[in-house]
Amino acid sequence: MSGHASRLNAITQITNRAPKECKTPQPLTDIWATDVFGLAKMEEALSKNAFKAIKNTVTTGAPLDPATADVVASAMKVWAISKGAKFFSHIFYPMTNITAEKHDGFIITNPEGAAITEFTGSLLIKGEPDGSSFPNGSLRMTNAARGYTAWDPTSPAYIMHTANGATLMIPSVFISWTGEALDKKIPLLRSNAAMDTAARKVLSLMGEEKIAPLNASCGAEQEYFLVDEHFANLRPDLLLAGRSLFGAPPAKGQQFDDHYFGAIPARVQVFMQAFEDKLYRLGIPAKTHHNEVAPGQFEIAPYFESSNVAADHQQLMMTLMKSTAKEHGFLCLLHEKPFAGVNGSGKHVNWSVGNATQGNLLDPGSTPHDNLNFLLFCGAVIRGVHKHGGLLRAVIASASNDHRLGANEAPPAILSVYLGDQLESVFNDIKAGKLLEKAKGGLMDLGLSQILKFERDPGDRNRTSPFAFTGNRFEFRAVGSSQSVSGPLVAMNTMLADSLNWIAEKLEAALANGSDKTAAVIVVLKELMELHGNVIFGGDGYSEAWHKEAVEVRGLKNLPTSADALPEFKDPAVVELFVKTGVLSKDELLSRFEVYAEQYILSLEVEAKLVIDMATTQIYPAVTQHLTHLADVSQTLAGLSLTLENTDLPEAVTHANAMMSAVKELKAALETHDFESTETHMNFSAKTLCPLLLKVRDHADTLEALVADDLWPLPKYQEMLFIK
Repeated sequence: MSGHASRLNAITQITNRAPKECKTPQPLTDIWATDVFGLAKMEEALSKNAFKAIKNTVTTGAPLDPATADVVASAMKVWAISKGAKFFSHIFYPMTNITAEKHDGFIITNPEGAAITEFTGSLLIKGEPDGSSFPNGSLRMTNAARGYTAWDPTSPAYIMHTANGATLMIPSVFISWTGEALDKKIPLLRSNAAMDTAARKVLSLMGEEKIAPLNASCGAEQEYFLVDEHFANLRPDLLLAGRSLFGAPPAKGQQFDDHYFGAIPARVQVFMQAFEDKLYRLGIPAKTHHNEVAPGQFEIAPYFESSNVAADHQQLMMTLMKSTAKEHGFLCLLHEKPFAGVNGSGKHVNWSVGNATQGNLLDPGSTPHDNLNFLLFCGAVIRGVHKHGGLLRAVIASASNDHRLGANEAPPAILSVYLGDQLESVFNDIKAGKLLEKAKGGLMDLGLSQILKFERDPGDRNRTSPFAFTGNRFEFRAVGSSQSVSGPLVAMNTMLADSLNWIAEKLEAALANGSDKTAAVIVVLKELMELHGNVIFGGDGYSEAWHKEAVEVRGLKNLPTSADALPEFKDPAVVELFVKTGVLSKDELLSRFEVYAEQYILSLEVEAKLVIDMATTQIYPAVTQHLTHLADVSQTLAGLSLTLENTDLPEAVTHANAMMSAVKELKAALETHDFESTETHMNFSAKTLCPLLLKVRDHADTLEALVADDLWPLPKYQEMLFIK
């Protein structure tokens, strides 16, 4: 079947698809968390003492004794079997940005040969998957295969329903036999504990007496693309790399701004309802969905949760998004830049810190100038971003996110903090040694009697800022759509813990010198602003002037590629940060550099191999067929003493030759080996492979506009983005 015939067949299959049934949604109260073994179900199933113990563990992180674990395991097994589960799995999150699971049955045999169900506390607490095939960054020898999963009782177990049945999923950590963290959950739990300890010091110095355990919270806005599977199956690049490595821009893209917040296509709405129904059954609070900027792009945003649960839910959300899309005939693309020339996808991580007694400590209230706790915690964030901007850039580094950062659709790779006019003014006054009352945002009066007046926010939003204050939280806008939120949360919690420890030390000294609380806070924050105020910026983060000022005047780091950013993990200041707070040992931290660097290199190598294959076996044959046809027509016309005017034959020949010449260069580059260091290899990938990929693509995309449509083998942008 020719390329055009395959594309036509795909379009026919899509347009003639019978609409999937859209069931009447069940009331939220009937389905909410029905597949979750949370505290409510534990209270029903456990004795009072057992429930009290597990509740204390869940809410405070207190250790759980083995006897209670046995009781919980027994009740969990009964509940899971009642939901149709025959297997259980310790689900964990290795350093690959994806989830991993090993399934075991609720089964043993007795001496008589009968099969019985069994699930004990020891099985709940510990599992043993083979750890040798997961990335470890040189933490262990090749022949060291033992790894352990250990139950995390602070994140609830749940039932995962698939077409193949139901499985009890138990959120777990993943460690080596020698005790090193091989996953993303252990550092997140440690970072939260470090932040809690440091925050308690500050709050105690501020006179707070009842201080409940502190926790970071997270709400991650997830952007994604949907492409019909009939098109996707004709695009090896989408299937294997997650993005289109070739594709000429369509006549219409997003320039009319007519997709953003537009009417959701009916087929997509059916997918969204089915997807969100699954989320609600798993206790995931999906709150908002809408069309995003690019055609074919959408967003879902959950309500905030505690950071550990939110991170687990985010991973589960990405898994369910892909599987549900498949059920509806879509391929869900979480790549940060699946289509060149249109808006890419991010994952804005909304982050705050609080507890049950002091509330949200990043909520300024109506008078931020005299909310001392808020000022201290906000100041700690400012210091953390300034000291560790390179780390924040490193934890969002990937080959895919490099396409998006700084592309006038996402924040730049330079980390700065946006506070809004009111807060920026407050901190500038502190730097000047004063603290005055600030005006509120004021009422928004549109002069229309039917529109109620409402309170205007004291500051606008700044979409060009990578780290922006948005009312009662900070929004880390530079996180990539395919990435785990655990890495960014670990970095933010750890830098906050470090800054709160610094503030506690300074605050204690000021109070010891006889200052009252307000004066002591002003003294500490004045010093903080003098040292770290350069990171605050409220202007256009896209402008060339800011890039120059940020680096040359303010001394901020500009790390445009992952090859530039990932070595930040090896920076002595970053190593000291993690070791001092107890979040990661030096070896654990360096292992992450090795793993993420390898993922970056391998991602680009896969793309290079795909470009070579697709250009050689799909695009070039289509071009030669087109050229042969034109040559035959020209020869026929010449025999009739006629000439084909304005032919694109010479241009097509030129680009075909140039494309294959670039392919030859790319092949040669891929054969380069024996790099002296990981950094050298990454830089080669960034500075040699990436430009060659673009070189091949530039010629191929030009050829797409020249070759007859009935010969072009790949579904085009206008088809993939607009036909649903």
